[in-house]
Amino acid sequence: MNATELIVFLVLFALVTVVGFVAARWQRGDLNLLDEWGLAGRRFGTLVSWFLIGGDLYTAYTFIAVPALVYGAGALGFYAVPYTIVVYPLVFMLMPRLWAVAKKHGYITASDFMKGRFDSRGLALAVAITGILATMPYIALQLVGMQVVLQTLGLAGKGILGDLPLIIAFAVLAAYTYTSGLRAPALVAVVKDALIYITVIVAVIVIPAKLGGFGHIFAAASAAHLSLTLSPKAFTAYATLALGSAIALFFYPHAITGVFSTRSQDVIRRNAALLPIYSILLGLIALLGYMAVAAGVKVATPSLAVPALLTKMFSPWFVGFAFAAIVIGALVPAAIMAIAAANLFTRNIYKEYFRPDCTPKQETSVAKWVSLVVKLGALIFVIGLPLQFSIYLQTLGGIWILQTTPALIGGLYSRWFHRSALLIGWLVGMVVGTGMAVSLKFQTSTFPLHIGGAVIPGYAGIWAVIVNVVVVVVLSAILNALRVSNGTDETAPADYERGGAAAPAVD
Repeated sequence: MNATELIVFLVLFALVTVVGFVAARWQRGDLNLLDEWGLAGRRFGTLVSWFLIGGDLYTAYTFIAVPALVYGAGALGFYAVPYTIVVYPLVFMLMPRLWAVAKKHGYITASDFMKGRFDSRGLALAVAITGILATMPYIALQLVGMQVVLQTLGLAGKGILGDLPLIIAFAVLAAYTYTSGLRAPALVAVVKDALIYITVIVAVIVIPAKLGGFGHIFAAASAAHLSLTLSPKAFTAYATLALGSAIALFFYPHAITGVFSTRSQDVIRRNAALLPIYSILLGLIALLGYMAVAAGVKVATPSLAVPALLTKMFSPWFVGFAFAAIVIGALVPAAIMAIAAANLFTRNIYKEYFRPDCTPKQETSVAKWVSLVVKLGALIFVIGLPLQFSIYLQTLGGIWILQTTPALIGGLYSRWFHRSALLIGWLVGMVVGTGMAVSLKFQTSTFPLHIGGAVIPGYAGIWAVIVNVVVVVVLSAILNALRVSNGTDETAPADYERGGAAAPAVD
């Protein structure tokens, strides 16, 4: 344990804690209303939304896992860069429509939209359960990113005392999320992103300078038999993984929560244009994997590569600064994910099936408590179960979320798709995708598809969603021809083009 590292780390963590609690007074609203607690009144402007959504998507685990994958597998680890570029044209096209109809009808979650559009409680429940199941391991992996840093700082060990720093960090996160709602991660995201940008820019300038430049770094990686380019055999796997991840990314509950918190469709479009700046940062972060190899970093697990690299290359005060950036980078998405999962449970399970007559204050109170339970569940995942188990579930989470996209994307543009077909397609996609992951023993999400004599490796989520879409189209054609009721649509075409008056901007 280095005293300087620890002091710098604790000072920055304390600063963020104060910011999290102060957020309750920022642009004060009635936090007894779910729209205010869970979506901050839908009035974030371009700047705040850029920090919030960016902090939501580019997480601490990303900071640890992407360079760790490059450190262990080479060029394949860069798949995250193209998928975070491909996603933004989709955001520009889809999300303003979803925001508009949500604003018009007061929808808090994607499941609210499913129920309103297709008059289907079953479809809404399927989307809600999928979102919650996919979010839980995602939160756990944020805590894993924190745990890696705490371990490197000398604050993590074995037994309950070894887990105490992580428990304390969790308690702080839980407390300010409970009191401040979405405002807390929005404010903290500003601090987090400033720290992350400084850390990465300094790292990609100083480390190559110390190692003799990027030419030497790439030569050292190549000498260590780490691939700098993709093998042709990996092309389809790389492409389908990037495409599937891009389609799924903004349909995670926490991403939709970030979108719904914005004040207008124009804010979403501006963010779709500006958020690729984070992709540049992500590409630089991925290069840290090659730098760790060139620096001679040897670690028991690739997840420790970045902390070990920073410790080796920088003075203690900057290491403390960088480690604080990573841990704070876990707090922002973990808070948003917990809020998003709580919104889904409260609005689409608790209120829908257990307390239809609950008041807005009771609804929000339940959401606050559920957000604590969700974070506690993630903490138990990290402390009580092997890390690999969380990674397995996160692999499934991406495959599962992808199966909700035919209903959500299709619903944004058409009522031709039948609600029963969408539900059956979702179920078939879930079974097929899960079956593929299980057959691979969760070691990879790339499934070798055998067609005739050819073997095409590809992302299991893409194969599953193709089956999903085929089922939806065929069954919709049959059910529509038989004139089976498709429920009552509570939305109108104009609702997707405008979402009502925008709230005052918060920037």
